[in-house]
Amino acid sequence: MAGSIPTGAGGLLPDRHPQVDFFLCDIFDAIPKGDLATMEHPVFSLSTRPDRRVLNYEHNGARIEVVPSVKGLATVHDKDILIFCISQLMAAINAGRSVSRTLTLRAHDLLVATNRETSGDSYRRLRESFERLAGTRITTNIVTGDHEVTSGFGLIESWEILRRTRGGRMVSVSVTLSEWLFRAVLSKSVLTLSRDYFRLRKPLERRIYELARKHCGRQGSWRISVETLLKKSGSASPRRVFRKMLRDMIAADHLPDYEMSEEPGDIIRFAPRDRVVEVEGPPLSSAALEEARILLPGADIYAVEADWRRFWVSSGRPRLRAADRAFLGFCRTRAASSEGA
Repeated sequence: MAGSIPTGAGGLLPDRHPQVDFFLCDIFDAIPKGDLATMEHPVFSLSTRPDRRVLNYEHNGARIEVVPSVKGLATVHDKDILIFCISQLMAAINAGRSVSRTLTLRAHDLLVATNRETSGDSYRRLRESFERLAGTRITTNIVTGDHEVTSGFGLIESWEILRRTRGGRMVSVSVTLSEWLFRAVLSKSVLTLSRDYFRLRKPLERRIYELARKHCGRQGSWRISVETLLKKSGSASPRRVFRKMLRDMIAADHLPDYEMSEEPGDIIRFAPRDRVVEVEGPPLSSAALEEARILLPGADIYAVEADWRRFWVSSGRPRLRAADRAFLGFCRTRAASSEGA
């Protein structure tokens, strides 16, 4: 996989199920997907201990209040469940199957797909994750799909163990997603994640990867101040401690897909690891990418750009007088074919 980190790279969890494709190809055909809203804004706790703070966040008109249950706030690692659910739903939608907010999951598949151990303790922790996801309450005006309303909800509406082993482990579980999250899936407001995301040990590493994936995509680079990155990450650390953690991440250099570097002015720069391949061909303007987002609402525009570049290469790399116009024509054709499907 382009941009993936080799097994054994320092700081990464081991790939616990390297032969999984032989046994769970149907599960792994569902490429990991994250919803844009929770990738953009800090909804999940980065703490590894029960976090019972009430979180408040506001940025560029987006407002979020996150209220924990007695079990604490849902964590970045709990989010693995939502990623798995979103991935399954998107795979079904892309295959032309009908979907609903309620999914029936095999607990073992979820653990394997998210690179977790399958011990008895892992099943216990999985149950705790369901409890935190259902108990954490969100109040926000963030748009999902084309709806902008202020509403309150749990990250999942409900969950139920459908079957247990004699030893008490859950075998299958039913999960009902919030209407807010389900709208994001139906509008395809999602982005593909690297499978190595599940090998990142530290919550902050996962959160920083999400932000890089959302904002950098496959552009040449993305720059952000440490102060703004601290705010968007949701970290509770003081700025000097947060800056030290970022420097440690830069030194370790094991973020999937992206390289990090520090620049003068307290700026952090992110760039795709395979940027030479990804940006092969004529450059596109940011205005063209913004217009493409309007033409293809909810689409992963950087994935669309990569498709267009592959099409350009397969066509013999013709000389383009207006790359933006050619790319937007490609997007219009894709939009028309989607409407006709």
